Amino acid sequence: MSKLVRFFKDESGATAIEYGLIAAATGLALVAVMPLIETNLTTTFTDIGTAMQ
Repeated sequence: MSKLVRFFKDESGATAIEYGLIAAATGLALVAVMPLIETNLTTTFTDIGTAMQ
């Protein structure tokens, strides 16, 4: 019985799950933002290239 109580009180696995969720959320945010960044960078470098000619 005491092993079962210790098992339910142990929170070490929860930390790993939290880090996994943070990594997944960060990856999802990057995937959502990358197209916008790509468009802005393309426009910026095109403008720079045109100005240099």
